[in-house]
Parts: sequence; C-alpha cells; structure tokens
Amino acid sequence: MPLDQLQKTIHNPVIPYTGTILSGLLPGELVVIQGSVPDDSDRFQVDFQCGSSIKPRADVAFHFNPRFKKSGSIICNTLEKERWGWEEITYEMPFQKGKPFKIVFMVLKDKFQVSVNEKHLLLYNHRVNLERIDTLGIYGKVQIQTITFVSNNGEVPDGSQLVVPYIARLNSALRPGQTVVIKGEVNKNPNSFAVNLKSSDSKDIALHLNPRMKTKVFVRNSYLCDSWGEEEKDVTNFPFSPGMYFELLIFCDVHQYKVAINGVHILEYKHRFKQLEKISVLEVTGDIQLLDVRSL
Repeated sequence: MPLDQLQKTIHNPVIPYTGTILSGLLPGELVVIQGSVPDDSDRFQVDFQCGSSIKPRADVAFHFNPRFKKSGSIICNTLEKERWGWEEITYEMPFQKGKPFKIVFMVLKDKFQVSVNEKHLLLYNHRVNLERIDTLGIYGKVQIQTITFVSNNGEVPDGSQLVVPYIARLNSALRPGQTVVIKGEVNKNPNSFAVNLKSSDSKDIALHLNPRMKTKVFVRNSYLCDSWGEEEKDVTNFPFSPGMYFELLIFCDVHQYKVAINGVHILEYKHRFKQLEKISVLEVTGDIQLLDVRSL
C-alpha cells in the first residue's frame, strides 16, 4: 500500500480545531502533531473525543493538557457524562514557550503512549472504549502546522507465542543491509533487559544491548574469547520507561550497527566481531514482554 494511503495530513488548522477521525483509531496507529507554543500561552489541550457535541459536552476519552503556570505540568484526564475523572499529572515539561514541538500519540490496545520531541513522555491507560473515539479537538493558545494520522496497516502484535528468555536463529546469517526488528513492552517495574546477537559456533556475543532502567544507562558491549570488552554507555536520551511499548531496530552496516527505538536513531556500535556470516542467533532476556521478532 502506498504511503500516501497510510497517511493523512491536515495543514495549518485554525485553532480551536475539531475534526472527525474518519476511520477511527486502531492499535498501532499514530497521531503526529507538529506546532509551536506562542510566547503568551498559558495552556493548550489535545482531546481525543467521542463526537463533537457542545451541549451536552461530548465525552473526552483522553484529555492531554500542558499548562505553563509556575514550572509547568501536563494534566491528563477523561470526561464522561460531563464529569471529569481523576487527574494524572506529569511534572516533566517538554514544551517551551516560543519553541516548536512534535507530539506523537501512539495508540495501543490498552493505552496511549505519548512522546514529545522524540522523547518518551507518558502513558495513559484507556478509560473509555477505543472504538468510541471519532473526533480530535485542539484548543487553547497553540499554533499547529500539521496533524498527521499514520496507519500501521495492522495491529500491534500480541506476542502470545514469545516467551522470555527467548533464543532463536535468524532467518539467515547477518549481513550488511539486514535489519533485526524486536517489538516489546517494558515491564511495569523493570530492572533491565538485554538483546544479544551471537555466533552460532561459539559463546561469542557480537552485540550486547543492555538498557538498565533503574540507573537509566544503556550498555553496549561484546563478549569475545571468554571475556567482556570495554562498555560503551553514551546516549543523548535514555529511550526506555516502565510500561512503554517499543520497536527496536538493529541495522547492520558494513562497519557498524545502527540502533533505533520507535523510529528515533539512538546509537551506533562498531563491529568488534568481524565474521558477520557466523552471527545467526538472537537472544532476548530480562524484564520485558516480547511481542514480535523478525529479521528483514
């Protein structure tokens, strides 16, 4: 299916904006909003609504409301029968007055996952049936350049067959141009997890990826000739949070691996184990639910 059939973009909508989500929202879909916060903004909101009625006011399945008073906060809530539920407050404030932003709302079967400026921000569990959401509303002091609906062309996998610790052979031995895709969900109270690309004829680990959630350190290493090498730890933003869904891509280049999380490039790791044709085993361990593994 061509990409333009999977994406629908609205340009420069007038705020307040209320628009129908034509095909509804399905797990795996993204709603991407790019805009900027005016210097005089005190607050704005993005509402995933059940209809557009004003009187009585339509239910709001997910109310996402950055407020700029004092140090700032983000209020999330649900409105049913004109009554608000309990507020979920996030004190991390990724929005700045006078600055552009990019919000990605990822729709999952049990929650929304929100990132701002390519950094994970929060999770919001569904309180209203996802099928009821048919309208997007944007209100308050905000300027919006684009609203893009990105279809996933299929659901997020449920991972019912994949047990951790997981070990399996790749479809073929690793080669430049190949991508290994791992989809999963971090446990609610995680310590760490690891992804290993291993040699098929020895104990060597060519690539060891080890995000440690408690300390927010992302370790990379290789285990060669019965010993670990020097750890690499530098990363601009630690990309994992408890409970979050992730798609981890490992791209094998001629001289290095490139790793991306949820479409954002995170790191590179130069090959220490050079015999790529011997790397054919994938191992996943630790505090995640594994949903899907494939090599392309």
